[in-house]
Amino acid sequence: MDNNVMKIVYTFFLGALLALFVGLGIQTFYPGPEMPEPTSGMEFVPESSTPTEEQREEMAENERQWRQWQEDQQAYSRNVAVVALGASVVLLGLSLVLEKRNRVLTNGIMLGGLFTLLYAIGRSFASTETTMTFIAVGVGLAVVLFLGHRRFFRENRPDTAQDDERREQAGV
Repeated sequence: MDNNVMKIVYTFFLGALLALFVGLGIQTFYPGPEMPEPTSGMEFVPESSTPTEEQREEMAENERQWRQWQEDQQAYSRNVAVVALGASVVLLGLSLVLEKRNRVLTNGIMLGGLFTLLYAIGRSFASTETTMTFIAVGVGLAVVLFLGHRRFFRENRPDTAQDDERREQAGV
C-alpha cells in the first residue's frame, strides 16, 4: 500500500515538474514584453486641478505606451500558447510511446502533458484571440479524447491484459 501511495505522489510530482519546466523554459528563452513605467511627472498631478499642456502630452504618451504594451502582451500570449500547445502534444505523444514500458513514468508524463495543455489553453485566453482559443481547446479536446480512448477505454487483448497484470505486480 505504501508503495502505491508513493507511485501516485511521484506521478503528480513528475507531471507538475514537466509543466513547470515547459512554462519556465518558454519564459526563459522567450521573455514577455516589459511593462512600461509611468513617467515621473505624472505622480504630481493633483486630481482636482487641470493638467498643464506638458502633463496632458505626458498622459497621452503614457496611455499610448500602455496600449502598445497590451497589444504586445496579447501577441506574446498567443505565441506562448502555440509553443505550449506543441509541447503538450509532444509530451502526450511521448506518454503513448512509452506506455508499455513503465506505467508510473508514463502516467507522470501524460499528466505533465495535460497540465501543459491547460497552461496553453489559459495563455490562449490571455491572447483574447478567439480563433487561437478555439484551436487550443479543439486540439486539447481531440488529444484528450484520443488519449483517453487509447489508455482507458479500448478493450485489452488477453495477452495485453496479462502483461499489464504482470507489470502491476512487479511495481512497474
